[in-house]
Amino acid sequence: MTIPNPNEIKKGREFVLMPKGNYKAFFEVEIKKIIPIVQATVSEKRAIERSRRELAKGEYITLDELERELALNHTKKRRKTN
Repeated sequence: MTIPNPNEIKKGREFVLMPKGNYKAFFEVEIKKIIPIVQATVSEKRAIERSRRELAKGEYITLDELERELALNHTKKRRKTN
């Protein structure tokens, strides 16, 4: 059981104490109401596995690299339309 630090209890604030296992079970039920669990398709699972292998090999780009590439492509498209 987790007991709150008495110094953190504020006047008028209510706490509920319950065994950690019960809290986890409650939380899992409540989070599923907010974030529905969707099963990945076979092709999505393959793509995830391929991405994990590429990441393990160091085959990825950084966020800065992606932003530069997107900005460059955006600039090229604007030049073509003008």
